[in-house]
Amino acid sequence: MARAHWGCCPWLVILCAYAWGYPEPPDLGREDVRNCSINPPYLPVTVVNTTVRLTALRQQLQTQNLSAYIIPDTDAHMSEYLGTADKRHSWITGFTGSAGTAVVTMEKATLWTDSRYWTQAERQMDCNWELHKQVGATPIATWLLTEIPAGGRVGFDPFLLSIDSWNSYDLALQGSDRQLVSITVNLVDLVWGSERPVLPSQPIYALQEAFTGSTWQEKVSDIRSQMQKHSKAPTAVLLSSLDETAWLFNLRSSDIPYNPFFYSYTLLTDSAIRLFVNESRFSSETLTYLNSSCTGSMCVQLEDYSQVRDSVQAYASGDVRIWIGTSYTTYGIYEVIPKEKLVTDTYSPVMVTKAVKNSKEQALLKASHVRDAVAVIRYLVWLEKNVPKGTVDEFSGAEMVEKFRGGVLYFYLGQSHCPVQCWAAPLSAFSPLLSPTKELNRKLSTDEMYLLDSGGQYWDGTTDITRTVHWGTPSAFQKEAYTRVLIGNIDLSRLVFPAATSGRLMEAFARRALWNVGLNYGHGTGHGIGNFLGVHEKPGLGSSPCLMPPASLCLPEPGYYEDGEFGIRIEDVVLVVEAETKYPGTYLTFEVVSLVPYDRNLIDVSLLSPEHLQYLNLYYQTIREKVGPELLRRQLLEEHEWLQQHTEPLSARAPGPASLAFLLTASALAILGWSA
Repeated sequence: MARAHWGCCPWLVILCAYAWGYPEPPDLGREDVRNCSINPPYLPVTVVNTTVRLTALRQQLQTQNLSAYIIPDTDAHMSEYLGTADKRHSWITGFTGSAGTAVVTMEKATLWTDSRYWTQAERQMDCNWELHKQVGATPIATWLLTEIPAGGRVGFDPFLLSIDSWNSYDLALQGSDRQLVSITVNLVDLVWGSERPVLPSQPIYALQEAFTGSTWQEKVSDIRSQMQKHSKAPTAVLLSSLDETAWLFNLRSSDIPYNPFFYSYTLLTDSAIRLFVNESRFSSETLTYLNSSCTGSMCVQLEDYSQVRDSVQAYASGDVRIWIGTSYTTYGIYEVIPKEKLVTDTYSPVMVTKAVKNSKEQALLKASHVRDAVAVIRYLVWLEKNVPKGTVDEFSGAEMVEKFRGGVLYFYLGQSHCPVQCWAAPLSAFSPLLSPTKELNRKLSTDEMYLLDSGGQYWDGTTDITRTVHWGTPSAFQKEAYTRVLIGNIDLSRLVFPAATSGRLMEAFARRALWNVGLNYGHGTGHGIGNFLGVHEKPGLGSSPCLMPPASLCLPEPGYYEDGEFGIRIEDVVLVVEAETKYPGTYLTFEVVSLVPYDRNLIDVSLLSPEHLQYLNLYYQTIREKVGPELLRRQLLEEHEWLQQHTEPLSARAPGPASLAFLLTASALAILGWSA
């Protein structure tokens, strides 16, 4: 899942922000907020002067004999979030949005980004820059064909292009007499010079055994066993994604926002373990942890992070076969491995293996969710008391939920993603210009919906939960939309499915109740999650046909967004478990791990079938049993009373037609699943 953008999900920014007092969404025909045709030009005060930077970069282009240079919004590991030293496209353009590709020629400088960021880009870029309202390698390559002459050379840093991106550029330029040129020294870094933020130097530390499901030696042995059983007999596995190395060795640090990762690569061969990292960041205790009493092939050889390309190239010169996951391996590594020596899958065996949690990891994660539920419930109680007073705004609310997670909960280390904390509809917290700040925020009111999507990083797990609430009187349509989203969440969570069913097929259950009345949502249905790792992992629902193996975790998050009115989303963590069926066979279902009740004020009980009511009441009983004692242990009596009230059993007011429709849909999709 290369750069999934789920945490700060860009697709969620627009509706909420523009519907409730923020700027109107831009369109292709509207005028630029800048006026570069006058002298001096009119520019917003937020614009960054990039003249000196561009002049220096063009000198580098001349030195390298380049006609153009591509500057992507990535790092060398296709990370979802970027460290400050990797925000090259932001530094050269002045544009601080999370998504955008810059292209600089000797005459022009252009930024390519999507509609989430058009207004922001215009307010931050000076007149040196043109804004192109498109994304993807193909339109950029098409533009390059018109801007640079035949014989031109287009430079790029191979460590910042995915294999797929390189293939797209290469295919578009083939036969045009224009050449893609891989340059391993980043030209923006040369220009940035001493002003570039220093690379992280915080210690890399080993997790305590109490918080790990297996030792790193056991994990290495398992991956080597998979290598031996592979039909193509790879002699090595190359790990490029930062969470892969962190998981394999049970090591953590803080190089990437929201994620406990560190810059690294691993080359695990059948006879050696090579970890590419800055060795100075290891304490003597961590070095001992890696190599105490090791023998032969189980000793970890530390090599400098910057030497990975040369070391892989040297290894690839022998009689070897290197297994890679193409989603996270950059062209900088890929290009030095002869193609006949590559064994490729979409994801490496480590990425696939770590998605499955053993019994200890499951227990750890469940414990973290009990404590996280305490924090979220405390926040919801605080909101109910204070929103009617008119004293809460988006910014103070965001601060308070962080306080409840971090102030009193042991094992807490920070947020798991940038929080979506939005009033009325879901999306303002994704754009830097629209995020709640002390200067720019809205008061929370009992007249509108409120959505909170947040999570925490704990020693024993990573959490992510979304709840939508309304403290006043919701409209009939709001209640119907919310209830149908809830039905989708329930239908998916209680689904029983064959073991080889794809996530893309299963997500139809989350949409069925909305589809029945002509409603839908425009984003994926869910993603995986790690144990004190990334909040967005594979496998997922809807974004790819990947499977959901037993003991993996998924976060279904159906929603509905009424443009200009409101937004709804419900998100829970669920664990894939074996299902008990009448007849023998390998069937799976989900166990819900999140433990926060849904908003009773938004549920239209008449739309729920008896099966839905039974499911909800059993879920509420589980919340009482697991979270209630923790609230009492902490002497949170007010929160305990709130929990009792909000988990009272629901009863039907009228029969609903959903049960028959559910069975019909289940039968149809089961047939599709077997024939896919």
